[in-house]
Amino acid sequence: MLKKYSLFFLIWLVALGLRAQQLTLEDVVIKRSYGQKAVYGLASLNDGLNYTTLENSGKELVKYSYKTGAKVATLLDISALKNDSLKAVSDYQFSSDESKVLLMTDRKPIYRRSFTANYFIYNFVTKELTKLSNGGAQQLATFSPDGERIAFVRNNNLFVKSLRFGTERQITDDGQFNKIINGAPDWVYEEEFEFNRGFEWSPDSKQLAYMKFNEEQVPIYKMPIYRGMKPEHNENKLYPGEYSFKYPKAGEKNSIVQIWVYDIKSSHNIQMETGKETDNYLPKISWTNSGNDLGIFRMNRLQNKLELLLANPNTGDSRLIYTEKNSRYLETDFLDNFQFLEDNKNFVVLSEQNGFKHLYLYNLNGIKVMQLTEGNFDVIKFYGYDPIKKFFYYLAAAVSPMQREVYGVSLDKKKKVVLSTQAGTNNVDFSKGYKYYVNTYSSITTPNLVTLHEISGKQIRVLEDNSALKEKLSRMQLPQKEFFKFKTSEGIELNGWMIKPVPFHPENKYPVLMTQYSGPNSQQVLDLFSVSWDTYLAQQGYLVVCVDPRGTGARGEEFRKCTYGQLGNLESTDQVETARYMSQQSYVDGKKIAIWGWSYGGFISAMTLCKGGDLIHAAISVAPVISHYFYDSVYTERYMGMPSQNPEGYDQNSPIALVKGIKGKLLLVAGTADDNVHYQNTIEFAEALVQAGVQFRMMSYNNRNHGIRGGNTTMHLYTMFDEFLKENLK
Repeated sequence: MLKKYSLFFLIWLVALGLRAQQLTLEDVVIKRSYGQKAVYGLASLNDGLNYTTLENSGKELVKYSYKTGAKVATLLDISALKNDSLKAVSDYQFSSDESKVLLMTDRKPIYRRSFTANYFIYNFVTKELTKLSNGGAQQLATFSPDGERIAFVRNNNLFVKSLRFGTERQITDDGQFNKIINGAPDWVYEEEFEFNRGFEWSPDSKQLAYMKFNEEQVPIYKMPIYRGMKPEHNENKLYPGEYSFKYPKAGEKNSIVQIWVYDIKSSHNIQMETGKETDNYLPKISWTNSGNDLGIFRMNRLQNKLELLLANPNTGDSRLIYTEKNSRYLETDFLDNFQFLEDNKNFVVLSEQNGFKHLYLYNLNGIKVMQLTEGNFDVIKFYGYDPIKKFFYYLAAAVSPMQREVYGVSLDKKKKVVLSTQAGTNNVDFSKGYKYYVNTYSSITTPNLVTLHEISGKQIRVLEDNSALKEKLSRMQLPQKEFFKFKTSEGIELNGWMIKPVPFHPENKYPVLMTQYSGPNSQQVLDLFSVSWDTYLAQQGYLVVCVDPRGTGARGEEFRKCTYGQLGNLESTDQVETARYMSQQSYVDGKKIAIWGWSYGGFISAMTLCKGGDLIHAAISVAPVISHYFYDSVYTERYMGMPSQNPEGYDQNSPIALVKGIKGKLLLVAGTADDNVHYQNTIEFAEALVQAGVQFRMMSYNNRNHGIRGGNTTMHLYTMFDEFLKENLK
């Protein structure tokens, strides 16, 4: 009898231990207990032989050797500086001679990429720490190439600080909120052209080119701000306040942008010639390496024609040297991957001239020299050119759209190398001079593996292998992702992954939750490791499925751009097809299929519910773009054209127009202070649901932006998701 009870007690202890290893909602959405480590703040030093990282929660700047991977020295210990205003840093930048370092602290977000901060300069020679400015928080502080000055933005004006004399010079004085911005983009440029800094030092440090945004004619969007909690706005205790900012919706007026150059010696501002048309975009400026010309990119409103101008910074005169056209639209990665080469004769572009994204070499007369990469695959990123070895390095999805590899190709195209050796997702950071690189690798079965290599590919050292995480996970029975493909009724092959519950019994029938984003040129089906809410849900007994529909990335131009003018239509059709495919699997309960998504994914969730009939039992739509009339000009017009030219595309591809088709349950969620996808979308959709007699649940989060975070908000949000799924799928 004693042995029997002992055996029972042992089994009970084992079961209790296994239960203790189960994921909790708090683990995955709050604590992120199973997050991966990486190497943070990595920067190559000038010699190309050493690099630095930011460690100990931003308190230490540490130098390492590329050759050995060993620690060389702690360059800076913030705690030893004994400065009450600087406890830790979130970013840093060396001066050109590395005698000084610019340290950033007190980072406070404005929008997605913009923020204010306080900056300090530490001098390694004198061991002195000084504050950049005493005039208030700054934005975008940047060393001049000679390290003698720092430019920054404050209150929509541009300033230059002389480090030699300690003087601060304001070089624009017309900056004003909601009117004029100098040196930084307006809301829509920041969000959709994906940059934050709107100024560039000339290579010789004698001139500063900058963008000036006149947004006076841009319509204002107003958001009520309530008292709320965490943070608490006591000034709005009785009457709500209001935040108003310039937001151009589809078809509305945009900012008028000018390009200026400030001459340090003469203190004169000179406007660059960009043409008489002002209803267009000037989304990028870039100096040639000689500094004799300023490259200015000009794009038409429909974003299907992009031109490169070379402007004389001393006179403002400009000349057109290159034009890129597309029958539908040009993606922003053209701008992101453009580079003038050091030879001052050529530049590299990422273009879709043959239906796939490839690298091309042009000379400064705009004449094509050669196509550098070829094949039926997309190049994702151009890292740069090594003029010594004459090699171009790039990231591509050449093996599979779901993977990423790092390649090099010689200028004569006779030699091609593969720097990444493992199948999955790779990305690299090169040393200056291209002698070494740090590779970050991940796959669905492998957490981040960060390794240091010689340019030959020889591995020198493992910098991070996430061994502690792997040991932690080895004690758990976590469900794993599995890739799959299927063909729709139209014969379109789609890529997906699924996470099956553990243990999985094929004879059982499981409820399905489809997760997706589905936006243009996005990808969710990638060979990457994660332990997330998806993992938690699979552990709760759901079969979690993700499929990238038409319109998503790394499968060539036609697959990516077939959604042009009809956003939401083909994507939601493919999600309905996914539900149909899953319902035909023997291990799926076809009467318990749900879909969820956030932002564009929230839009597709709502569209899929409208079109899915009896196939879609429930949907969670978070911060959805319900009508593209309500979304910003740059993004919407890029993929939909102008509202006046495509009213059917705007009107028909909206959940508001399709609301009567809803048969399943809907949870609609949004933050009331979302500057990106406005709360207006959710309110208008709710009204359409009410008038159509569709019952639904809705949750509004007070004063929360697009990320719906703050205080206990995230935990409340995901607990609500969890309960909604249990009510409708279990």
